Amino acid sequence: MLKARGFTLLLVSLALALGAAWIARGWVMSRLTPQSSQPQVPVVVAAAEIPFGVRVDRRFLRVIELPAAVPVAPHFSDPKQAVGLIALQKVLPGEILLRGQFARHPAGSMLAALLKPGMRAITVPVNEVVGVAGFLLPGNHVDVVEARMDGQRAVTKTVLQDLLVLAVDQTDSHTKNGPVVVHAVTLEVTPPQADILVKAMTEGRIQLTLRGPTDTALSTPPPPRPRKIVVIRRPVRVTARRPPVRSITIIRGTQVDRAHASS
Repeated sequence: MLKARGFTLLLVSLALALGAAWIARGWVMSRLTPQSSQPQVPVVVAAAEIPFGVRVDRRFLRVIELPAAVPVAPHFSDPKQAVGLIALQKVLPGEILLRGQFARHPAGSMLAALLKPGMRAITVPVNEVVGVAGFLLPGNHVDVVEARMDGQRAVTKTVLQDLLVLAVDQTDSHTKNGPVVVHAVTLEVTPPQADILVKAMTEGRIQLTLRGPTDTALSTPPPPRPRKIVVIRRPVRVTARRPPVRSITIIRGTQVDRAHASS
């Protein structure tokens, strides 16, 4: 009797141990793979670095799965949606491709696809001095200084600030780091800035000054110097007035004479 009861308790203990182990295993597996029960969505990421201004090819793309609950900015869910677009900035490997980083290029030059809405591209001639000794590269920001003659005096003034360099000569690549001597620089400007730049080149010469990558402050131009007013005083000539001449008429018979009377 006692042996039967002990055997029964052993079986019950073994069953409880197996049940506890099964429950613990299920809890650990749910902790290790919490996303397995969540819906997944496809997201296109960069399989390799996509340089600025490059047309996206299928070899640059791959697809990963992310939980649907993870907030992601407007992105591509199919690689076909991104193939053929132009990269507006450099995209690193593994980075999610966002729609705002790319633009369509239906026709025309590829440089036109890099322009922001409402902006224009204008090219200015440069030399080794104006082009900052060849250290001016696409992606840099510059200021434009105008130099002209005002009579016998040279006048300089910063007419435009913080302009983006789109290309140097016919190169729009951002991968170069060394100096490159060029003869033309293409800048991104607004239509009013284009008018100012053309006027500055017509009235005198321009000089480009390179800005630092973190320098976004815009300086205010100094107030114009007040012009000195020179008053020239001319001497006034004073002429003495002659006293009026008084005359006396003398009549002697038929003879009429005039005599001047002294004052």
